[in-house]
Amino acid sequence: MHITIPLAAAALIAVAIIGIGLGYLISPVRMLGSFGLKPPASDADTHAWLRLKGARDLASGVVVLSLMWMTDSRCVGVALLAFAIVPFGDMSTILGSGGSKARAFGVHGVTCVVMIVVGLLLVHAI
Repeated sequence: MHITIPLAAAALIAVAIIGIGLGYLISPVRMLGSFGLKPPASDADTHAWLRLKGARDLASGVVVLSLMWMTDSRCVGVALLAFAIVPFGDMSTILGSGGSKARAFGVHGVTCVVMIVVGLLLVHAI
């Protein structure tokens, strides 16, 4: 398979994750219910926790884009495979906490699968 399509998918994933992270950093109130869990109290402590999620997402996306710029596609693939733990953990947390199954599988589960497939394509494992 030509490497351009998986690299474009990796860039799209990274930019989307950066966008989500920025949303949590800039406007945690607006993002409050988007994760898949029952929205917590809208107070300063909750906003601080949501900003932590934003920083995590922002850093994850920046690392992938940085690797795309500085290294080869196999390294980007390995990073995507490692970062696939994040949406899997998010999905598992939502399911274990009685949150939205649709959001858990439809957002976090799909993200995890896409990251794994693109990562495997980039490391030339499939």
